[in-house]
Amino acid sequence: MPSLSEVHGSIAVAEGAPNWRKFAAFLGPGYLVAVGYMDPGNWATSIAGGSRFGYTLLFVVLLSSLMAMILQALASRLAIATGRDLAQACRDAYPAPVAALLWVLAEIAICATDLAEVIGTAIGLNLLFGIPLEIGVVITSLDVFLVLYLQTKGFRWVEALVITLLGVIAVSFLLQIIMADPNWGDLVRGFAPSTEIVRNPDMLYLALGIIGATVMPHNLYLHSGIVQTRAYHADKEGKRQAIRFATIDSTLALMFALLINASILVLAASAFHAKGSTEVVELDKAYALLHPLLGSALAPTLFAIALLCCGLNSTVTATMAGQIVMEGFLNIRLAPWLRRLITRGIAIVPAAGVTIFYGESGAGQLLILSQVILSLQLPFAVLPLVMFTAERRKMGAFTAPRWLTAIAAVVATVIIILNMKLLIDFTTGG
Repeated sequence: MPSLSEVHGSIAVAEGAPNWRKFAAFLGPGYLVAVGYMDPGNWATSIAGGSRFGYTLLFVVLLSSLMAMILQALASRLAIATGRDLAQACRDAYPAPVAALLWVLAEIAICATDLAEVIGTAIGLNLLFGIPLEIGVVITSLDVFLVLYLQTKGFRWVEALVITLLGVIAVSFLLQIIMADPNWGDLVRGFAPSTEIVRNPDMLYLALGIIGATVMPHNLYLHSGIVQTRAYHADKEGKRQAIRFATIDSTLALMFALLINASILVLAASAFHAKGSTEVVELDKAYALLHPLLGSALAPTLFAIALLCCGLNSTVTATMAGQIVMEGFLNIRLAPWLRRLITRGIAIVPAAGVTIFYGESGAGQLLILSQVILSLQLPFAVLPLVMFTAERRKMGAFTAPRWLTAIAAVVATVIIILNMKLLIDFTTGG
């Protein structure tokens, strides 16, 4: 069975049409992937980095985005060249016990991802409407039915929802940055590398946090599945063109994600750091400080709207990734409503339990724990991807060039080492 069989090849790529029309057909999957790079789990590191060190860590945001672009390009290359998503490719390549272990690890990562999105959405509802976190966590389950409804109308509707919410996020941050009036000279210099990032241990730690929280395993599974919703030609030229257009799509989308992540850090640098508030980490504290520091009641409202949109978008894409992982590794098909309810239920139960018993502080700790779980699983998604795309027997004429494989291997090694360091720091209290 193909990946995401209910929408596989459902979006036509016009034969004989100009290249710009063919490229337009490929626009969309990259933006669903980009959602994972600006999810609520990333907000804390960007806010902490901007409030404490100003614009200096913008270079790290740029570097982590470049790393993500390389790995996502490999994910779409694998899918188009082989007709298999990453989960299916793992099931094909490894013995059953190994594939089963990878499936369990991937499911844990999906649940951890969904957990972060559920909590982030609940915090957004709390800030915007005063809804208690416990009730907000339950409300997030309703997106399951929204996604099911949109998929019955066509996959383009799902993409339209995601892109619309991304547009709201972009406008919200643009308005907040205009209100914050950043120092544009320092902002531009922040994208240049600085030796201070390495020399200052506290700055280095936050830099590691930004990079380590950027690439998440579910995005690699997600991209390798949704790129196959396009009905590209299966001949050599058709696949080559599809790889090129899909790579451009994901690169442009991740450049947009870079702008959003940079905007979060810039807002924190100009609204908090520049005014002496250098220890802002919690999302609710950032929300509370925006009004008195910027002198506008609109700023915190825009902040909460952007957080809510990020959370909603991320829950949509995380549940789709859960479908790809379950079907790809186990080769089973469940009714879409049942599959989504199972995936969401696994995330909602611990999130609801912790917020009921421990409140906001417990939710914050659970958010941190979810990122640690993701760091544990990351190598088991990145390493197979890099190895598969370098294997000529599997990829044929579409084997990744050696220079690309070498860069991807370095990126994978760096990300894994940084994630392991964060894990060690978390367990030792460092």
